[in-house]
Amino acid sequence: MDSVRTKPRRAYVDGACGQLHYRFCAAKSVRARPLYALHQSPKSSLSFEAFMAAACGDRDVVAPDYPGYGMSDPPPSEDEASVELYAAECWRVADAHGHSGPIDLLGHHTGGKVALEMAHQRPDHVGGVVIVSAAVLTDAEREQFRDYFTPIPLDEAGTRFTTMWARIHKHAGPGMTLAMKATALFDNLMGGEAYEWGHKAAFDNGPKFERLLGALPHRITVVNVADELQEATRRAAPLLNNGALIERPDWGHGLFDTFTDDVVATVKQALDV
Repeated sequence: MDSVRTKPRRAYVDGACGQLHYRFCAAKSVRARPLYALHQSPKSSLSFEAFMAAACGDRDVVAPDYPGYGMSDPPPSEDEASVELYAAECWRVADAHGHSGPIDLLGHHTGGKVALEMAHQRPDHVGGVVIVSAAVLTDAEREQFRDYFTPIPLDEAGTRFTTMWARIHKHAGPGMTLAMKATALFDNLMGGEAYEWGHKAAFDNGPKFERLLGALPHRITVVNVADELQEATRRAAPLLNNGALIERPDWGHGLFDTFTDDVVATVKQALDV
C-alpha cells in the first residue's frame, strides 16, 4: 500500500430528504471501477475513512451517509426510512459525482442490503458486490434483533449512552482500541433521535435481501467475520446465484480500521475476479 495516503474529502448534494453528505477519495491513477462503500446502522461514512484512504490508489472511493446518519438530513418519519430510499439516495450521490456506472459496491451489515438494492435498481450500472456480514435471519432472530434495537428513550441517567457504550465494548472486534470505540460511539450519536431507524429499515428488507442474493446476476462475495451475524452470514452461501463466501474469523467490528490493508486487498481481489 502507498506510504502517503489521501485523507477523504467531504461534500454535499441535495437529496429527497434535504442535504446528503458523503466522503470521497479521488484515485491517484484510475485503473478500476469506482467503489462505493455503504455503512452499517447506526454508523456513517466516517467508519470507512481509513479504508478509503488505503483503497483509492487505483480507483475513486465514495462513501455516502444515508438520510438520517452522519451529516445527512433525516427522512420526515421512521416509516419513510427504508433500504430502497437509502439505495436511491446513494445513486443520487453517484450521479452528482459523475459515476453513472458501472461502479462496484462494498456493504457492511445494513450496507449489504443497500448494495443489493442499488444493484436491483440499476443492474446495468453495477459491476461487483462485496458484503461484509449478511443478516440472513430466521423469523425468531429477526424479532429478537428488533427488540434489541428498540430505541432507548433519553433519561437523566444517560441510559441510552451507557447502553450504546456497553454494546460497542461487548461486540468490539480484535484490535479495536478505546479510541476506535469512542469514534464508534460518536458515530452512533450523529443519528440523533433517528439513530435506530436504519435497523428497522434493514429488518423490513430482510426477505427481499434474501431473494436478491439468488436473483441478481452480479458476482456477490460475502465475507463472514466474527460478529453477532456470524452464523446468519453462513446461511447466505446456498442462496448465492453467482458468488462465494469467504470466512475471516480473525476480523470483527472495527475491521476497516484494525485490518485496513488486509481488508482492502481482500475486497479488491473479490472485485477483480
